[in-house]
Amino acid sequence: MAITLSATDYDELWQAANPPQGGSDRENSTEMRKIVPPRLGQGYVQQIQLRGIDLCLFDYQLHEDVCLIAAAADVSDSYEVGFNLSGNRSGKRTGENFLEWGTRPVEPPRRQLDYANDPVLKVDLHIDPDHEIGQLLAHGIANLSPPSQPVDAGSAPWVNDINVITPAMRLVLEQLWRCPFQGQTRRIFLEAKCLELVALKLEQLSTEPPQAKDLRPLSADDRDRIYAAQKILIDQLDNPPTLLELARRVNLNDYKLKVGFKQVFGTTVFGYLHQHRMETARHLLHSRRFNVKEVAQSVGYANQSRFAAAFRKQFGVNPKAYSRS
Repeated sequence: MAITLSATDYDELWQAANPPQGGSDRENSTEMRKIVPPRLGQGYVQQIQLRGIDLCLFDYQLHEDVCLIAAAADVSDSYEVGFNLSGNRSGKRTGENFLEWGTRPVEPPRRQLDYANDPVLKVDLHIDPDHEIGQLLAHGIANLSPPSQPVDAGSAPWVNDINVITPAMRLVLEQLWRCPFQGQTRRIFLEAKCLELVALKLEQLSTEPPQAKDLRPLSADDRDRIYAAQKILIDQLDNPPTLLELARRVNLNDYKLKVGFKQVFGTTVFGYLHQHRMETARHLLHSRRFNVKEVAQSVGYANQSRFAAAFRKQFGVNPKAYSRS
């Protein structure tokens, strides 16, 4: 059962869990870690202020689904580029990235659902539009060909793009999470990785897949069935159904399931399954609660060597070395 909260109640829970700290240490003024309110879950959100970019790292899991009654949308005073490595949050799903900026179209208060089924592992970049980086991003967006142009929302353009996280983005995100440096060197490294992510997002916006133009849009009912198939894969990570069985369970034929899954998630059914297995394994190793054998079994690998090879190919490091680091 979901916990339903107003935006005010939600903010008050976060404020109570993270009371203001005294002192004027320079490091505290540019980096802050907030814990998730114990009523809602466990974990943290880390905010790092860089030059022209506020970097936010989300690493937490909710106890129950949270339904937030969000106020009517207003103007966003910064570009937001986000990457959902794991978890379904604010309408963005595992494996998706997004870009938002501007004045939203007029709409009533929205019900925003954050799900407890997956741990949330997410990277957000809030980019100052007046900074040189923001101006470069604005210039890149302005030069995009239709249909990726900003949508005119009346008083200001509204940019809203949701797409899949590419392998190149995933590699940079992993490097960002595993930053090996400290102090000023760390800040330079993080800034460089944020800029690389912005560049990759702009490249994705400017290169629409040719086959996308020839695909018939999915109906709302078919899209719901695709998401139902995704949930089955997540719930049965250690023993997934065959493609034909999965199609039968969501009442689609196997062709429509394959084509629709590719449209929604940008990858094949079992490409998504592999990706989610690796991300789940990475998170379990990161928690240090399980050894490599236990993690391999929990994501459906009976053979530990095959799991190690798949993990190394995905992340460029052995699972045992990753868990130690």
